[in-house]
Formats: sequence, C-alpha cells, structure tokens
Amino acid sequence: MGNSPSRVTAQDKAILDLKTQRDKLHQYQRKITVLTDRETAIARQMLAKGDKQRALLALRRKKYQESLLQKTDAQLEQLEKLTSSVEFALIQKDVFFGLQQGTKVLREIHAEMGGLEHVEKMMGETAEEVAYQQEVSEMLGGRISNQDEDEVEEELAALEAEVAAKNQPQPAVPVQPVPQVPLPNVPDTELPSTPSRAEEEGQQQRQRQEERQAMLA
Repeated sequence: MGNSPSRVTAQDKAILDLKTQRDKLHQYQRKITVLTDRETAIARQMLAKGDKQRALLALRRKKYQESLLQKTDAQLEQLEKLTSSVEFALIQKDVFFGLQQGTKVLREIHAEMGGLEHVEKMMGETAEEVAYQQEVSEMLGGRISNQDEDEVEEELAALEAEVAAKNQPQPAVPVQPVPQVPLPNVPDTELPSTPSRAEEEGQQQRQRQEERQAMLA
C-alpha cells in the first residue's frame, strides 16, 4: 500500500497565512523605519524655519505609520496563539476573520510605502505638494486616536525645545584683563667702558718697556 497524501487542514492553512503576514510585516517595519526617521528630520527642519504646521503634519503621519505597525504586530501575536490552540475548530471562524483584518491592515501599511519622494513632499511649497499635504492631513483626521495626537504634541514640544536650544547663541566667554607689571627704570649713568683686547695688550707692552728702561737706568 502506498502512503496516502497528507491532507492540508484549515489549521495548517491558517498557520501558513499567519507566517506570510508576519514576514510581510517585518519587511514593512524595516522600510517604514527609513521613512519615519526622515519624517522626524523634516519636522526638525520645519521647526527651524518656523513652520510649525508642516512639522506637526510630518509627525502625525509618522505616528500613524508607527501605530499601524504596532497594531498589526499585536494582532498577529494574538492570532498566533489562537492558531496553535487545541480548540482551533471552535475558534476557526474568528481566526480567519482576524487574518482577513490583518491582510486589510497590511494593505494600508503597503499604501504608506510610497518611498522617500512622497515624504519629501511634506515640506514642499508647490501647488501639487500643498495639495498632497492637505490630502494626507484629511486622511489622518479620522485615523489617529486622541492618545496618539497627545503623543504627537509631546514629541513636537520636545523637538521645539531641541531646535530652540541649538539656535540659542552661546554666552561669550569673559576675557580677563592682563595685569600691567611695572618695568624697572633704566639707569641714567653710563657704565664704565671695558677696554678692548688690543688696548689691554698695548698697555701691557708699554708697561714691560717701562720696566726694562728702569732696569737699564
């Protein structure tokens, strides 16, 4: 007798779907980190220019992207526990509904993966860029919780303080005056001149001649 082919159960399919979703989520996490880092930098640049509105928009979008990842990660973790449950048959419907919701949220995350060129539009001033900013602002209006909005305001305040500290002129270091030390007075009297070597030799020679003449006398 040949071996009968293994039958793929609904639980096996759910486990496979769950793994696929988690792999996609990890890919999105790596990509979105690049975007959120740039959005933070844009918010800092806008605050330095005094454009608080665009800075706030960049931080709100960043928060929305981060909350999508966190929500999906928590949901997949819960589904992973349900999928491995021995009572899978009783909760099968809930598991597949959860997977469907996970797929939906992953599509939302994928829509946020427009690349850095879309992020750069957050600081532009052309008509197209301003229209894009308005579209993002309206989209975020119904998707960010009050708690997320509060956290965005806190992050904005922290960035404002950071930018203000960098722009604040450094206090001048006081220069200590160098004390004036009085110099000694230059003496008015002339110093006795020192005879040169030739003068000394001539004087010695004359002295020897005088001694010889005295001896001959």
